[in-house]
Amino acid sequence: MDREAIQKIILEGIPDANCSFDGDSCNFKLVVTSSSFKGISIIEQHKKVLNLLKDNFQSGSLHALSLDTKVG
Repeated sequence: MDREAIQKIILEGIPDANCSFDGDSCNFKLVVTSSSFKGISIIEQHKKVLNLLKDNFQSGSLHALSLDTKVG
């Protein structure tokens, strides 16, 4: 799964998200910054992002992702 596809999925669920990537298609590091994370725990922030990508993990099109979230 490529960066553009991941970013598109995230932006559909979190329209103000800013996504930055590091790494390759086998092991991405993704940083998602959004004002929608304000007031929610880091665990809930991660759940919000990972839930958007759930189908891709289940299908195997995405199998490794290091995630960091920040309030923007």
